[in-house]
Amino acid sequence: MSEIWLRTGEATVLAAEGQFTDAMPEVMIGDVKGPVGHAFAAMAGQTAGHPRMFVIRDLNQMVRPATMMTTKMTVGSEDYVELLGGVVQAATGDAIVDCLSEGVLAKAQADELCMIIMIWLDPRCAEDSNLDKRDLYRTNYEATKLAISRAMKGEPTADELIANRKTISHYALEDVFKA
Repeated sequence: MSEIWLRTGEATVLAAEGQFTDAMPEVMIGDVKGPVGHAFAAMAGQTAGHPRMFVIRDLNQMVRPATMMTTKMTVGSEDYVELLGGVVQAATGDAIVDCLSEGVLAKAQADELCMIIMIWLDPRCAEDSNLDKRDLYRTNYEATKLAISRAMKGEPTADELIANRKTISHYALEDVFKA
């Protein structure tokens, strides 16, 4: 059994200018016999508007640790599903495999752990005739690697959060607290 019961991480990587390709994955990592494993198994069915799928890199190449991805928002089009199950899934899968190869995730625990990744994919991507799929890949790849790394390191720490409490505010509050 793994020593990892429940780890969480998130990251945001911003899009290139003029794109809607911001990536903001949220990750849960844990032992297949623990709470993450139970949640993972419970996700096996589908829910209307929120596709759930194993992360694969390509045909017959499911990643390890086994990872289930789903969306943070309701899916409304086939084009959206194509991006999610195509470019975004490929970027997510490559990031997971690279985390294994770089030691962020221990290869010895690859079959004892599982992950759930909640994906943000801006609905405008599916409608954007100028969508830069390379940027969509880049943001999701970088953000997934960072979210996994933060989960495994326990970042940000409680001390970091306390130290930054008065210097960093949620970006959505910029207009709320203008002088």
